[in-house]
Amino acid sequence: MTSTADATPAASARQDGGYSSPLPTPRPHLGHALASEWTKLASVRSTVWTLGSLVALVVGIGVFAVLQTGSEDYKSIPFVAPALFGMMVGQLAVMVLGVLTVSSEYGTGLIRTTLTAAPDRLRVLTAKYLVFGAVAFGVTLGSVAFVGISAALLHNGPEAGYHGAGEWVGALGGCLYVTLLGVLALAVGALVRHSAGGIAVMLGLVTMPPVLGAILTGWPVSREIGLAVVRYNAPMGLIQLFGLPNSGMDGSPTPSDLAQLGLLVLVTALAVTASYVVVRRRDV
Repeated sequence: MTSTADATPAASARQDGGYSSPLPTPRPHLGHALASEWTKLASVRSTVWTLGSLVALVVGIGVFAVLQTGSEDYKSIPFVAPALFGMMVGQLAVMVLGVLTVSSEYGTGLIRTTLTAAPDRLRVLTAKYLVFGAVAFGVTLGSVAFVGISAALLHNGPEAGYHGAGEWVGALGGCLYVTLLGVLALAVGALVRHSAGGIAVMLGLVTMPPVLGAILTGWPVSREIGLAVVRYNAPMGLIQLFGLPNSGMDGSPTPSDLAQLGLLVLVTALAVTASYVVVRRRDV
């Protein structure tokens, strides 16, 4: 049986015309969305598996490559170059996580709960981009730095020649390049709303251009287009940013690092913009 003292607050609340929570109810802002997305990203096993495989590939293959080289090998390449071998495969892990960051919520139906708790869809999507981008860049940079520092410590002899800070700037550009691929994957996941479909699209965008470009160069009418596709693609961009010497199929110099990075920034910006438009208008 309820006592009179216990019933008084409830009765008082009804007389006032509504319920007033004793807990603070601050106005929702981006910080709340960031905390929510960080909790979701850090608490699922897919994050551990994908980023763990990235670290294992970049560090494992990179350190193995470092152990197979000598100081004289770094006369023409930077100390961070061995990290490229693992990054060529590890970038796939970043793209997979980018797609899963948003598509997994659609697959499980959790997106309805998310958008009920936070109706501002653009804020939620922005938080996903910021949290994922920061985590992906941090893990990628840490893995590359470990390989580069290992090479510098083991092979920084007089035969290696002079190494300035420019090669580390190139490594930063390479890490940013891989992070942008992950952000592009997240945008594709938001557009496709299907994990397998989004991953398939990203695999095609990364692996098909070199093959397609080589095919197109076989016919005179499409040779120039083929050469352009061969020069501008994700593997070629990473090779240049990590400081490995290369040239085009016709012996001509390849585009600059900034041109490769700028093209990916443009493509990613268009995909992100499209994701904002679609997520805002489309029903869940």
